[in-house]
Amino acid sequence: MADSHPTPPISVHQALGGGTVADVLLWRESCGGASMLLASSTMLWYLFERAGYNLLPFVANVLLLLLVILFLWAKSASLLNRPLPPLPNLEVSEKTVGMVADELHLWINHTLSAAHDIAIGSDLKFFLKVAVGLWLVSYIGSFFKFLTLVYIGVVLSLSVPVVYDKYRHFIDEKLRATHRIIQMQYRKIDEMVFRKLPLPSNKEKKMQ
Repeated sequence: MADSHPTPPISVHQALGGGTVADVLLWRESCGGASMLLASSTMLWYLFERAGYNLLPFVANVLLLLLVILFLWAKSASLLNRPLPPLPNLEVSEKTVGMVADELHLWINHTLSAAHDIAIGSDLKFFLKVAVGLWLVSYIGSFFKFLTLVYIGVVLSLSVPVVYDKYRHFIDEKLRATHRIIQMQYRKIDEMVFRKLPLPSNKEKKMQ
């Protein structure tokens, strides 16, 4: 007999992976990772967008200063019999490279498959969705610089999960109502526009 009890909804922490990233995005970690991320991103955004610093000279100067400090620390430690700088083992494991390669492989193949469907015109609705999405990205991006968009993304990633976790039931109710309205409008557009567009027949698709 199947269990009649409904499956409990997954928590926001579990939806975000349940690891360190989820702790940071929900401001649950004790080391202040979210505060450090927000402060550092704010500082970098101010330096590059407001103060007029260039990215390449800034990175080069920071790396140069870091190398000089580490070099002098190591030389002084050898002369004074002190411990060397506590540097971690800087290497990437083969497992990590394989996981990243697998994810990139799936993402690239999915993107190429979608581009192929758009190019041959087999799915007009998908083409229109992608075209509208790219137009929105272009329109929104014209109002901001790239680093400003990245900074906005960081701020949203550190605020939206926390707000949603705190007011989940209220937000879910509003999202369901909005989804119903969007579905109704989409059905109207589908009946008035999409179904009247000439689509290739099955015979034409097979010939292609």
